Amino acid sequence: MKPGTKEQAAIFRLDRDDDYLRWREEKLSNAPLSADRLFVEIKDMNSPDEAETDKIIALCRQTNMALYACNRTCDDEALVRAGTQSFNAHFGLHRFEDHRSMTPDGLVSIEVVNNSHEGRAGFIPYTNKPISWHTDGYYNPTARRIKAMTLHCVRPAREGGVNELFDPEIAYIRLRDENPDFIRALSHRRALTIPAFVEKDGTTRPQSVGPVFTWDRYTGNLHMRFTDRKRNIEWADNETIREAVAFLRNVLATDELVLKYKMEAGQGIICNNVLHNRSAFQDDSSKDKGRLLMRARYLDRIEGTC
Repeated sequence: MKPGTKEQAAIFRLDRDDDYLRWREEKLSNAPLSADRLFVEIKDMNSPDEAETDKIIALCRQTNMALYACNRTCDDEALVRAGTQSFNAHFGLHRFEDHRSMTPDGLVSIEVVNNSHEGRAGFIPYTNKPISWHTDGYYNPTARRIKAMTLHCVRPAREGGVNELFDPEIAYIRLRDENPDFIRALSHRRALTIPAFVEKDGTTRPQSVGPVFTWDRYTGNLHMRFTDRKRNIEWADNETIREAVAFLRNVLATDELVLKYKMEAGQGIICNNVLHNRSAFQDDSSKDKGRLLMRARYLDRIEGTC
């Protein structure tokens, strides 16, 4: 099914099983069993050619994500930033999130930060610790919903730093097939609450309350808001939600369609904000040899998947 059609807009309605079952069969029959199926070779990130572009868009329509490997790699941060920004814009990603740690180009350096005066210090992404399953921006209000994100690897970790990836549409299928009431519960407007957070400078990130699943009734695009963090999170006091979250955790731990990959230098992911995690890692002692990824988060979906 092509995005943006009335047919696709009906598939997430729980009273339209016929539409859902047709879409489900197509979705599962095309789902990749290996991350290698998602790879696209890119000659020049500043200007992907037509074949490269078409393949990435097709993969993102099918699985909400694509992995790429650029033939020309370098560790010059300025050149990598420029190439990453151009690459993302090529796929219609322009409205980047106004993130506290980003630079003017919209990118955030994901690396180990030990300086206590650095604004990123103390947050899990900027350590070598594992990161649990989540979609990016799960603490954002609806008006700042993260619809797409990219990660570009400048330098991999010496050991570890492996990502697991899972298509939110597959998560929806697993939950609905098990119990449609799981979808009803996770679509409730107060299903998941992230409490307010006070920054070191005294500014406050407001409390964020909302559903796990939402979908656009005109385009059919599904959005998932989820985190498996154990602290500073409040699930609605509802038995069905507790059962749904426990079931989803088991899916993420065991499902054959969970994809695993460690990105190497010059590789990256472009996606419609899929579920992902990261294993712990070990770096070389020298800072300029440590793991470094460039992350960008957008209020847009990838062009051609809207």
